[in-house]
Amino acid sequence: MSALQQKIEQTVAVLQQAVREFALVTFANSLGAEDMVLTDLIAKNGLDIEMFSLDTGRLPQETYDLMQELRKRYSVPLKIYFPDSVLVEEYAAQYGVNAFYDSVELRKRCCHIRKVEPLKRALAGKKAWITGMRRDQAVTRGGLEVSSFDADHGLQKFNPLLDWTNAEVWEYIKANDVPYNKLHDRFYPSIGCAPCTRSVTPGEDIRSGRWWWEDPQNKECGLHVGKSTPLKFTAAK
Repeated sequence: MSALQQKIEQTVAVLQQAVREFALVTFANSLGAEDMVLTDLIAKNGLDIEMFSLDTGRLPQETYDLMQELRKRYSVPLKIYFPDSVLVEEYAAQYGVNAFYDSVELRKRCCHIRKVEPLKRALAGKKAWITGMRRDQAVTRGGLEVSSFDADHGLQKFNPLLDWTNAEVWEYIKANDVPYNKLHDRFYPSIGCAPCTRSVTPGEDIRSGRWWWEDPQNKECGLHVGKSTPLKFTAAK
């Protein structure tokens, strides 16, 4: 068995155990390459996992194209959550539509309105949530665990692709003809809102195209930064 096949089986085992141990499991699908791998695995294995995505209102057209392709390809419904329009309007009126370039504080406030607040609504009433985060994506993610209690949201959090490499993610996508964001073909390894995402040059860190004007230590939007308690997790055999 290849190393990738072993990781695929381990990932499916984590997903299956999450479903067994926590009712009402939901998958936060950012539509990045990792999350498309998880989408494919959830659909192929018929797992009882809800799936949602956050539409910030400033996503690239290519991301919307992928949303539509996902809808056509897979039977798993993708629920979309939008930011509170009143909060968006207040932010724009007080600071300007692109004020996130002016300071880390204003950028994080924008992220809170467009991502964090909708995420709280998406997770309300759920017992566990799943993400496509990997340890080697950024310096801020080196301490991730496969499973931990998310104290900020009051539910269990799973990162089934934790130890996958970027190369393994793309090997799976190509081998299984998984749809992906076409911006990846234009050197956008990590894709968020259009104004806060740019292409990178070969050799650059894969997250260097996100909020490129900030220090790497600050490069999180608030969705995955908070208090969490690791839980010893053994995948079912």
